[in-house]
Amino acid sequence: MKTQPRDEPRPNRRGVLLGAASLAGLGGVLAGCSTAAVPYDANEAGVIPQDGQAPSALAMAPSAMAPSAGATQRGSAPGRERRQAAPRGTVLGAAREIPVGGGTIFTAARVVVTQPARGQYRAFSAVCTHVGCILNQVTDGTIDCPCHGSKFAITSGAVVSGPAPTPLPRKPIEIVDGMIVLT
Repeated sequence: MKTQPRDEPRPNRRGVLLGAASLAGLGGVLAGCSTAAVPYDANEAGVIPQDGQAPSALAMAPSAMAPSAGATQRGSAPGRERRQAAPRGTVLGAAREIPVGGGTIFTAARVVVTQPARGQYRAFSAVCTHVGCILNQVTDGTIDCPCHGSKFAITSGAVVSGPAPTPLPRKPIEIVDGMIVLT
């Protein structure tokens, strides 16, 4: 029995190894295009001082820092402030430090607090709903993500521009003795 000669060339060892190396390189390129969660390291972005102490407020709107006319408790009338000896929850900072029309990002707590109008405070998760990056600034009425450019409204956390697919989740806060408390 005679065998017919093949018209196709047979792969040699060098060709197989080059093909495998090419596929490995392609895998690395595709991994760089992934939308999987990318951990954001604030130290690499130069936001945390070298002494290791994270400041209480890392990002603020460029507007003037005006003290609030009357801090409000969630669900209470403007101008009424809840007084309590020991607040329950995590104290984020002073309400007077949140600029009107802007906000402050508290990276340690992963919370952004905004003040859309004098005495109206809102709090949202500071984790972008796109791939989980930590939001880094509040400017021009939006909360901004450094990774892919998503922007969220300071009033509601709604997506102003994507690629984020959903709004920022709200976080419960209260103003107690002039301090913002995450409850």
